[in-house]
Amino acid sequence: MSVMSDALLVKNLVKQYVSKNGRVLSILEEIQRKFKYLPEEVLRLLAKELGLPLSQVYGVATFYNYFSLQPRGEHIIGICHGTACHVKGSDKLTQALEKELGVSVGETTKDGLFSLETVRCLGCCSLAPVLSIDGKIHARVRREEVGDLLKPKRLEVAADD
Repeated sequence: MSVMSDALLVKNLVKQYVSKNGRVLSILEEIQRKFKYLPEEVLRLLAKELGLPLSQVYGVATFYNYFSLQPRGEHIIGICHGTACHVKGSDKLTQALEKELGVSVGETTKDGLFSLETVRCLGCCSLAPVLSIDGKIHARVRREEVGDLLKPKRLEVAADD
């Protein structure tokens, strides 16, 4: 994207969200949807357009786990590390995913296909250990199943090529 089109996007979003309550949050959600992360230059444009200090915009952006300041993969894998999942082996599941993907938690695969993240709780404690792929919950996951869980996403890309 060019700086000019980024500026136009921000201006349009500011016009769309005229209410002061929750405006920054709503605009950040739109930016996150469009770019899959919050580019620094777009945050600077937003702060300027809203007449807010950049630190205030960054404060909102870094408070919520939904937002990312780094580019994310096409598919987001979230491994639950809440108490029940931890007791049921989420740390070993995490290691298996890191090995399968060739990345550490917080990183994105070189091909941009997957981002690997940990989450505190997915609210499925009785199904531990759980992980989500693009928001879809996978329950009682065993280490040896991680390759099979990722296979359909990999096949989608192969079909598109």
